[in-house]
Amino acid sequence: MARMTEEEAWALDDEVTRNPPDAVGKPGGFFTDRRDRMVILDQFSAGYIKSAARAENKTPAEIIGELVREKIAASI
Repeated sequence: MARMTEEEAWALDDEVTRNPPDAVGKPGGFFTDRRDRMVILDQFSAGYIKSAARAENKTPAEIIGELVREKIAASI
């Protein structure tokens, strides 16, 4: 592995000092991410998704994903 020269190290230090890396990313965490995905459904839609999930032994997210993919495929 090549080593940096003193001059290269100082140049890198200046670059990082002027342009610090974004280590934080977007604010929030696990629950914030989940909240962003939350969608409120009417009773009929929620009931349909729950019963389809039980009947097909899948999760509601899988059922919704299939419905979305079908809709996209139909529009192409």
